[in-house]
Amino acid sequence: MLKLMDTITFITGANKGLGYETARRLTELGHTVIVGARNPELGQAAADRIGARFVVIDVSDDASVARAAADVAAREGRVDTLINNAGITGRRASVAELTGADAELVFGTNVTGIVRVTRAFLPLLRSSASPSVINVSSGLGSQAVTHDESRIESQVISPLYNSSKAAVIMLTTQYAKGLPEIRFNAVDPGYTATDLNGHRGTQTITEGTDVIVALATEDPAAGTGRFLDRFGTVPW
Repeated sequence: MLKLMDTITFITGANKGLGYETARRLTELGHTVIVGARNPELGQAAADRIGARFVVIDVSDDASVARAAADVAAREGRVDTLINNAGITGRRASVAELTGADAELVFGTNVTGIVRVTRAFLPLLRSSASPSVINVSSGLGSQAVTHDESRIESQVISPLYNSSKAAVIMLTTQYAKGLPEIRFNAVDPGYTATDLNGHRGTQTITEGTDVIVALATEDPAAGTGRFLDRFGTVPW
């Protein structure tokens, strides 16, 4: 793993969980980390704990995202690594009770949010000598993984979250093809103990962020359009 100095990294949803641990670890490795979060109090507190800068960003809101990008443009002038981590599980409901509004909420954050943030941050990424985007997906978005009865993901029935994470994988590969000058990769953190699963995950938060940190610090020639976990390539 390379220790890259003066790498400017912006992370959405970074006030807790995977985003926060990623921010903490990359700060320790010498990155200039910008903690992005929609809650000003929680976001600022998280940034203060690790010695990072905080920027308000609600990935579901065009104006908020535009303001965040303008803030970074004025202060840092570029982004080398964009980590699209913000995500929600949505309302707990049976499959038969799911509504269009439920779907719009989950996809609006987990999928449309990535499109919104990536578009706004493209000029900042293009100002980098080695731009990279890391999209946090899930093994729950993989048909191969969710049909493997040896995997815990095969027992999870969560249509909106799972399908949104499947969309993130395809979105990543399409961006990789459409914008070859920028590396786009997706990650599966694995079944990690976070708020999203009531801390029932079997991996530690550090194990869950291993793949994100690895991609954020790898050699620029490592590749694009990949879907990885901490053990290697994930089938999907």
